[in-house]
Amino acid sequence: APLKTMASEITPLNATAARSAYDIGDLEASKSFHNARSQGEAVEEHSSGGDFIKAIVFGGLDGILTSFAIVAGAAGGGMTPQVVLVLGFSNIFADALSMGVGEFLSSKAHNEWVLSERKREKWELDNYPEGEIQEMIDIYEERGMSKEDATIVINKMAKYSEFFVDVMMAEELQLQVPEEDHKWESMKEGLVMFLSFAAFGSLPLMGYVIIPTFFPELGEETLFTSACAVTGIVLFIMGCVKSMFSTTNWFVSGMETFMLGGACATLAYVIGQYVEEKTGAKV
Repeated sequence: APLKTMASEITPLNATAARSAYDIGDLEASKSFHNARSQGEAVEEHSSGGDFIKAIVFGGLDGILTSFAIVAGAAGGGMTPQVVLVLGFSNIFADALSMGVGEFLSSKAHNEWVLSERKREKWELDNYPEGEIQEMIDIYEERGMSKEDATIVINKMAKYSEFFVDVMMAEELQLQVPEEDHKWESMKEGLVMFLSFAAFGSLPLMGYVIIPTFFPELGEETLFTSACAVTGIVLFIMGCVKSMFSTTNWFVSGMETFMLGGACATLAYVIGQYVEEKTGAKV
């Protein structure tokens, strides 16, 4: 059914119609949804999948490019497939663990710092509210409000101290206050980073496992070709998936990730070839 027809029937189960209305520019559907929401008939749901998109994309890109760098170096240095597998999988999982732990610790440290800043802002508001209120009035004036309107707005918000402190964090310090379970969220981010790095990093190496098993007559050049093909396809798919959390066209996003990742992969191969030529190393 058209969105205009569905808009009057929006429920918490199909509240994503609000996003669909925006995507196609259907103003009437958007109005109908927000009217239903104000009457308690609908709940606007914003995508939460983007919370981990950075860890997935960053971990996946790092993993697959690290893995391909090993494969490219092996192709240039004439290493056997067995050596490639040993170096590849041991390096991928060690790096994945390092990346996951690093993501957890950095996220946790950032959240703890933000909370410490919030405590400071709360202390300043409790002990010198006039100064904090004036700072916020100045900020709102700088953003285009008249002094009279800014004074009214800030004084109204300042009546609710906990709420006002969060506003101060966002407006004055440009910091988002983390949730109470921020440590658990940091752990999930670290786990997502680990799994993404390990999963995507293993893909270029899978050809070195599958092809010799089912097609033993194929040579080592085929193994490297398969790694190149897998790397290119996965980079493009990652870009397409990334577009689901942005307004970028899926093909443009896919090609962007493919080209940037391909440039990194090409650089790794060229460096591997150069080092091999200069050292004459063979394994």
